[in-house]
Amino acid sequence: MDLAYTEAEEEFRRRLREWLAGALPGLPPKPSPDDWPARRAYDTTWQRMLYDAGYAGLHWPADAGGRGATPTQHLIYLEETEKAGAPYVGANFVGLLHAGPTIAAEGTAEQRARWLPPVLRGEAVWCQGFSEPDAGSDLAALRTRAVRDGDSYVISGAKTWTSHAEVADWCELLVRTDPDAPKHRGISWLAMPMDAPGITVRPLRTLAGSREFAEMFLDEVRVPVRNRVGAENDGWRVTMVTLSFERGTAFVGEVVACRRTLDALADEARRNGRWDDVVLRRRLGRLNAEFRALWRLTQWNVAESERTGGVPGTGGSVFKLRYSGARQELYGAAAEVLGGGDAFDLDREWVLDRLSSLSYTIAAGTSQIQRNIVAERILGLPKGR
Repeated sequence: MDLAYTEAEEEFRRRLREWLAGALPGLPPKPSPDDWPARRAYDTTWQRMLYDAGYAGLHWPADAGGRGATPTQHLIYLEETEKAGAPYVGANFVGLLHAGPTIAAEGTAEQRARWLPPVLRGEAVWCQGFSEPDAGSDLAALRTRAVRDGDSYVISGAKTWTSHAEVADWCELLVRTDPDAPKHRGISWLAMPMDAPGITVRPLRTLAGSREFAEMFLDEVRVPVRNRVGAENDGWRVTMVTLSFERGTAFVGEVVACRRTLDALADEARRNGRWDDVVLRRRLGRLNAEFRALWRLTQWNVAESERTGGVPGTGGSVFKLRYSGARQELYGAAAEVLGGGDAFDLDREWVLDRLSSLSYTIAAGTSQIQRNIVAERILGLPKGR
C-alpha cells in the first residue's frame, strides 16, 4: 500500500485547482439553508458546471457516464474542492454519493444508462427511503410491503428521515417483498419515481432548524418491476453496498471541512484571548491530530477499495464511528471558544452546525451499529444476542 501521490495525480490536482479558481467567483450567493427548492436549483447548477468541465462522477466507471478516474483522484477532488470552499453536494448527496454508486455497481446496463447520466448532469435528485418509524436502528425490521401485480410492485407503508424527499425526483427505496422470509431476506431495493400517485411527503424540521428530512407515506404506489436493482429478495445484500458507499466515502469531504473549521476556531481563540487557556489549546491540538488521522485512515480505505474492486469495505465503519464523535467534539470546542452567550444564539451558523453535529452518531447507521460491525467483521468477535 502506498499513501503517497504520484506525479500524474499531482498534475490532476493542479488542473483542478486552476479550474476551481476560475469557476467559483461566478457562482451566485448561496440560498437560505431552509429553502430546499432554491438549494436544489443552486446545487444542480453547480453539478452541471462540474459535468461540463469533466469533473462529475470522477470515480464512476466510464460506461456509467463517469470519468473512470481512480479513487485516489476522487480523494484529491474532495480535498481540493473543500479547500477552495466549493459548494458541497447538498441536494445531490444521495444520488451522487450512494444511490448512483450502488446502481453503477449492481444495476443492469439499461438501468445505468437510464438513471446515472441525469444524476451527473444535475437533472435528477434522489432521496433515501430506508428508515421506518417503528424500526429504530434495525434497518432490517422494515415493514413497508411491496406486492407483485403483473409487471409492477404495489407498495404500502411509511418511511421517515427520508433525505431530500421534498425536492427529489427518485427514491432509493427498501421494501419487503417476502413477508415470510427471515428478517434479513425477503427485501428488495427499488428506484421509485417521486411523482407516482399515492406518495405523500411531509417535511420534518430538525433540532438545528433545517428541513432536509421528511416523512413519506406510501398508499398503493405502483413501481415497475424493471426498477428493481438486484434480484427480488436480494435487497439486503444490495443495501450493504449502498451503506458501504455511504459510510466509506460519503462523509470523506467533510473531514477537510472540519479541518478548515478547526483552523478558524484557533484564529478566533487567538483573537478573543481564549488561546491563553492551556486546556483549550490542548483540546484543539488533539482534535487537529484526530482529523489528520482520519484523513490518513481515509487514504488507507481508498487504497483498499482500489485493491478490492471499488466498493469500500468495513474500514468505512471505523471511519464513520470515529468521525461522528470527532465532529461532535469539534463543535463542543467551538462553543467553548465562542463563549456561552454567543454559543446559544440560534441565529449563528456555528450553533446550527453544533446542533447538526449531534445527528452524525445516528446517520448512516448509529455508532452502536458501527461498533457491532467492527467487533464482528474486523475483530472477529462473536455476534451479540
